[in-house]
Amino acid sequence: MKASEFDKRFDAGEDIDAEIDWGKAQRPNLEVRRVNVDFPAWVVDGLDRESQRLGITRQALIKVWIADKLGAH
Repeated sequence: MKASEFDKRFDAGEDIDAEIDWGKAQRPNLEVRRVNVDFPAWVVDGLDRESQRLGITRQALIKVWIADKLGAH
C-alpha cells in the first residue's frame, strides 16, 4: 500500500492496524541512551523524598524534571 492510500484510510477513520508491523514501529526522537550521573548523597536523599511523595520512581522523577527544564513535555 502506498503512503498516500494509508494516510487516506487513516484520515477516514478506518482500522489500519493490520497494515502496520508493530514489531518494527519506532517513535521519532525517543531513542533511549543510557547516561550515568553521580550526585552527592544529599541530592539523592532529596530525590528519594520527592519521588516517594509523588509516588513515582527516582528515575521517573529525574526524567520528568529534566524534560520539563528542557521544554520537551
